[in-house]
Amino acid sequence: MKIALAQLNYIIGDFENNSKHISAHINLAKREGADLVIFSELALTGYPPRDFLEFDDFIDRTHAQIEQIARKCRNIACILGAPSRNPSYKGKKLFNSAYFLADGEIKQIIHKTLLPNYDIFDEYRYFEANSTFNVIEYKGLRLALTICEDLWDLDDDTLYRVSPMEKLMEQQPDLMINIAASPFDYNQFKNRRTILERNVEKFGLPVVYVNHVGAQTELLFDGGSMVMDSQGTLRHQMAYFTEEVFTFETEEFQVEKEKARFEVEENPIGLIHDALVMGIRNYFEKLGFKKAILGLSGGIDSAVTLVLAVKALGTKNVMSVLLPSQYSTGHSVSDSEQLVKNLRSPHKVVGIKDIYKSFEQTLEPYFEGRPFDVTEENIQARTRAVILMAFSNKFGYILLNTSNKSEAAVGYGTLYGDMCGGLSVLGDVYKTQVYELARYINRKEVVIPESIITKAPSAELRPDQKDQDSLPEYDVLDEILYQYIEKRKGPAEIINMGFDKAIVEKTLKLVNINEWKRHQTPPILRVSKKAFGMGRRMPIVAKYLA
Repeated sequence: MKIALAQLNYIIGDFENNSKHISAHINLAKREGADLVIFSELALTGYPPRDFLEFDDFIDRTHAQIEQIARKCRNIACILGAPSRNPSYKGKKLFNSAYFLADGEIKQIIHKTLLPNYDIFDEYRYFEANSTFNVIEYKGLRLALTICEDLWDLDDDTLYRVSPMEKLMEQQPDLMINIAASPFDYNQFKNRRTILERNVEKFGLPVVYVNHVGAQTELLFDGGSMVMDSQGTLRHQMAYFTEEVFTFETEEFQVEKEKARFEVEENPIGLIHDALVMGIRNYFEKLGFKKAILGLSGGIDSAVTLVLAVKALGTKNVMSVLLPSQYSTGHSVSDSEQLVKNLRSPHKVVGIKDIYKSFEQTLEPYFEGRPFDVTEENIQARTRAVILMAFSNKFGYILLNTSNKSEAAVGYGTLYGDMCGGLSVLGDVYKTQVYELARYINRKEVVIPESIITKAPSAELRPDQKDQDSLPEYDVLDEILYQYIEKRKGPAEIINMGFDKAIVEKTLKLVNINEWKRHQTPPILRVSKKAFGMGRRMPIVAKYLA
């Protein structure tokens, strides 16, 4: 049998365009002589549709489009992910399903069994778990079709009582097919391959895996769809962050072959770079925006954000605004000007010294006798935000937030100041990773001036200010944060790893008392296993570790 894998980018709820995109690739696969074309999990609706699934009209329109697509499936079959109604009066109203379309009609519907309910996943909110198991018989092959986590049940500590593949093996399938909506994080590409290898080893069957690609607000889908033979040899892996179609013959599984060597980028920092570029581009494209604006400070965070935005949107579509104050160093301005010159990107210089002075004079009668403190620092940050938002409103720019994950974690930012924006580009990238990104950007030529990379980080809101005046060194801070946020280790565990007790306790206290700030930040492009936002649900008012 000749099978085509369609790794595509969808827009949530855009039935007309998603359907056209799917139909076009059915026709493409047909022209290439494919017998079967496979699309990803919930492809027709986009993933995750979230509470759109609670609208009857949304499900009605889904089903209407499936029937139209089915009519195009003549002389070719199709596997397509979409929700389906649960005809039973028991349980949830919907299944997360895969439709098998052939001969112009819906031939079979396979439902997802193992519904994820962790981190960014919330499928138990909407879907009923499957309890019936049947292979698909087509062109002389018996296909064991599963949906994403249905192949992720092999861990020793699993709580699942039903193994979909073990049930399907009772019907002696010839091939495993897994359609997925597996979001990117910088370790996930390794995890997926390991999971598929373990399934092949256990069941002795080749496997075809088809994943989403593209960004859905903060969730980034990297693709990386693949084909693996019954010996666990990776026969082909599709590109990351790119739409692609790959066609192969199942008979190829019978031919011995050495493990393939792929040119696919698997450097974690390179993957993060490509993920963020795709995330910016798709956010703007799918919302109908074209131009971005950001405050360019002369620091590394705004520099990296600018480069990523220019790669995503084009040189002329990103406006940088330099906002020097009386505390800004001369090299902050000159470094920024060199960067925009290197990128041939537009910029404006709007000094805030006089505006800040007017605030100071206005408030002086009320603040009389009180020393300079964070109040005056925040006024500067909020002044910059007002100017950036004025440009945004007047010219139709979307403001990009440039704060990194280290700053967001410990509250090192001003709410309604440098924390504002329509999209947070680096909010899931630790400061040490930002430096790695800068080096990656400069790997072939100097784009970001070296002086930006090597200077001591500073908010420049008071004389001679440095980040390390109030924070630990970033290599120490980031490791503590990683252990607490991603690894969910408590203070005692982290201290036992050799970190200073006072630094650990101070850091974790800062993380927890600044939760209220993070609830008011823009959506953050997710590149790690545990990002701030929808996947990390912490109470604002709590005493744990406070």
